[in-house]
Amino acid sequence: MTASISIPQKQELADSTRTYEVRTYGCQMNVHDSERLAGLLEDSGLTERPGDEVADVVVFNTCAVRENADNKLYGNLGMLAHIKEGRPGMQIAVGGCLAQKDRETILRKAPWVDVVFGTHNIGSLPALLERARHNNEAQLEILESLEVFPSTLPTKRDSVHSGWVSISVGCNNTCTFCIVPSLRGKERDRRPGEILAEIEALVADGVIEVTLLGQNVNSYGVEFGDRLAFGKLLRACGKIEGLERLRFTSPHPAAFTDDVIEAMAETDNVMPQLHMPLQSGSDKVLKDMRRSYRSRKFLGILEKVRELIPHAAITTDIIVGFPGETEEDFQATLDVVEASRFSSAYTFQYSKRPGTPAAELPDQLPKAVVQERYERLTELQDRICAEENAKQVGRTVEVLVTEHAGRKAAQTQRLTGRSTDQRLVHFSIPKGGETPRPGDLVTVPVTGSAAFHLVSDPDSIGRYTVRRSAAGDAWDRAQADSCGTGTAGTSAKVGVSLGMPTLPARK
Repeated sequence: MTASISIPQKQELADSTRTYEVRTYGCQMNVHDSERLAGLLEDSGLTERPGDEVADVVVFNTCAVRENADNKLYGNLGMLAHIKEGRPGMQIAVGGCLAQKDRETILRKAPWVDVVFGTHNIGSLPALLERARHNNEAQLEILESLEVFPSTLPTKRDSVHSGWVSISVGCNNTCTFCIVPSLRGKERDRRPGEILAEIEALVADGVIEVTLLGQNVNSYGVEFGDRLAFGKLLRACGKIEGLERLRFTSPHPAAFTDDVIEAMAETDNVMPQLHMPLQSGSDKVLKDMRRSYRSRKFLGILEKVRELIPHAAITTDIIVGFPGETEEDFQATLDVVEASRFSSAYTFQYSKRPGTPAAELPDQLPKAVVQERYERLTELQDRICAEENAKQVGRTVEVLVTEHAGRKAAQTQRLTGRSTDQRLVHFSIPKGGETPRPGDLVTVPVTGSAAFHLVSDPDSIGRYTVRRSAAGDAWDRAQADSCGTGTAGTSAKVGVSLGMPTLPARK
């Protein structure tokens, strides 16, 4: 579907190099797509906006899963409308799941938008921007099937030490609350050789941590008829020299098989961390959600994982207030959460999304009921998080240093990183200790904990070790290329990369 709409303001080209900004909402798939969008824009001659300036090209990569996604987008578009009036040549583009869903609605509500593109044709963005400027008309292009697999497009990564690799796109599940399959289409799998080649290229560029992405990673192989393909892929990734940390997200409990658990346990660079979406602990609600597993199976998976990987940290997604959820159903969720001992949970209040079967179900719950249950769930999970983190005190952990420091870093003088099980660790450097670069690895004792992070304040240099890595070398090169100075023994100022399954929006 392609259309053109007249833009009220004439677009004029600026003589100087144009800048861009990609604003990302939603899941890790959107974050990964945004890296591709940034790569495409840089490949076409644009540069990332400096500081807090408004860019010449602002791209919104949207999400349609939550109800407030629409309000957030239109609020931001409204704020840019007045800026654009005084900025000849400025362009605004909207892509992602909300664009795929709403299409003409975006241009009707915000006629100052220049380009609307969908989830299947992100590679078309530079051409659509150029066409909009040349024709002085807004361009709307939505494809119903994938045009180019995103991993073949140029990329600008947010991190030098970590990379995302998509193994599949789309989803074959029919969860009644989810609109994603209708927006991203049926599952399409990449061939293993292509995936491994991309990982090897990332490692050659200094990446030491890779996360495999898919709407349902453990159904990987369905398109080419190999039900054991995902476990084989994990084992193959374990043979890539220089790849130190391998993660994946998100699996589906119904398709999670023992061969994958065995591959995780037996592959050295697969990290002891698993994101396993629960959604609800009530079998009745799971049935209404069309989640083809029940709570007993879910808990059985966790038991098998912990049997083979005793220190595995398991995270989850939970929806509160699904239509028809009774107090008994909600109590079942609390019971499963208590039994599961998640290291963290991403909890959501049910959001009615037009176009999903759940939106038409009877017994939609009052907001007040959903809010009260949500608060009880988060209180329980916060307690469990604190208890599970407290168990880490006394352990020695290896931490991959990230580019970003914690909010209180100026006061605490601590740097930040992620342990092998993906826990957030704030650590200090003992007197005489080497300052690591982002991408280096430090081995430290856990001396304190809170609900959402661990603390390490080594009391001597003998309890603190720095291992310089290829990722740290890559960070130094990146600093030099951007006229920075690198660290080379000095402290780097940077922000904390959030844990799975979400990342901060590109600034």
